[in-house]
Amino acid sequence: MKENIQIREELIEVIDHLTDEQLNKKVNNEKWSIMQVLEHLYLMESKLVKLMTRTFNEAPSEVIQDKPIHLATDRTKKITSPPHFEPTDQFITKIEMNEKLNQSRKSLHEFVELTKDHKLDDKGMPHPIFGQINLKQWIPFIGVHEKRHIEQIRELKNELFIK
Repeated sequence: MKENIQIREELIEVIDHLTDEQLNKKVNNEKWSIMQVLEHLYLMESKLVKLMTRTFNEAPSEVIQDKPIHLATDRTKKITSPPHFEPTDQFITKIEMNEKLNQSRKSLHEFVELTKDHKLDDKGMPHPIFGQINLKQWIPFIGVHEKRHIEQIRELKNELFIK
């Protein structure tokens, strides 16, 4: 969880000086705006925590081996987001998004606290690339996924000529 906290701090730092207009501006219709990337991160974290909580309450299965989740930061491989993690085209302010991100992170902290004394490698959920990932790895995966999108935000800032 410590790494997730550091990655979130980096995310906030990368967008800190941007205006609501800059955050919501699209480079083109093929790419998300920076705000849409942030909304995607919020949707993913909040929905994953709900799924993780549901999975935690199910009966255990056999141990699920760790996957190379660190590979998710490789931006040379384009991955299409599942529809339920797709952002809207709605204009969102930085204040609104910070509240959403804080809420989803609070939910993750609560899940970690709830499960801290439990074995989490015998319960898992599917990932479109890695297959079945155990709950123990889903926690750091949220940070790894966020790190991938921090790089995307940096790329978008460059394309928008924002420093």
